[in-house]
Amino acid sequence: MTATTPEQLTRQVLAAYAAAPEQRPRELFAALIRHLHAFAVETRLTPEEWMAGIEFLTAAGQKCDDERQEFILLSDVLGLSSLVDLINADDGATESTVLGPFYVPGAPAREMGEQMGRPEDGEATLIRGHVTDVSGNPLNGATLDIWQSASNGLYDVQDPQQPPFNLRGVFVTGPDGAYAFRTVRPVSYPIPTDGPVGGLLAGGGRHHWRAAHIHATVSAPRRRSVTTHIFDADNPYLGSDAVFGVKDSLVKQFRPASPDDPADVSYVADMDFVLAG
Repeated sequence: MTATTPEQLTRQVLAAYAAAPEQRPRELFAALIRHLHAFAVETRLTPEEWMAGIEFLTAAGQKCDDERQEFILLSDVLGLSSLVDLINADDGATESTVLGPFYVPGAPAREMGEQMGRPEDGEATLIRGHVTDVSGNPLNGATLDIWQSASNGLYDVQDPQQPPFNLRGVFVTGPDGAYAFRTVRPVSYPIPTDGPVGGLLAGGGRHHWRAAHIHATVSAPRRRSVTTHIFDADNPYLGSDAVFGVKDSLVKQFRPASPDDPADVSYVADMDFVLAG
């Protein structure tokens, strides 16, 4: 039967996907169709606007490559990445936040306390802490995959002047669960605006700056891994981060080094990570 109303068409499309063999895909298909059709009806979407949306998504796909994921950036600036984090939070574990578009697998294994970057990358900083389970027991053999931008606001994959895997490293804890690495104090940086997401931000009247942070993905055997950040408490963009990634528990003081700290660092920040079972 030919649909003559939006409601009839939505019912027909839902029925067409109702036979999906697995329950979870059926649920996701149905919810997507309902909300997508409701959006079009509520806004009285025009053919020109529909085509503009298609062109936007096409441009986002064309901007993706092995070192950049424009769709992750789009998810970030719309708050979807942070929303998924909130929905799937583990009680008692370190809060997660956005992966970001510049994660690169295969970072080099480094010795505990080793320097990740170069002197010209920024102000020398020591990051240290422990990895534990939710009961406070230290986790031996926990892995910390760390990455960040240099003081020019660029990641190595954006900057041909930086060597590959600059300011990236993988560290493994010992029996006491302790970790430490030397890096540079993070800085605010603009997310890429040379693609369609940049146009979206401009059209929404939003700035394109991220609050200063260091990325970390922390994992351990028989534990749920967490992808998170260490934010600088003195940064001006904590309240307006372009990708809604800031969480209070992840904001840490980068204090000036004291006489008791290593002589080769200017700042020290302490950050403990807790992994759920």
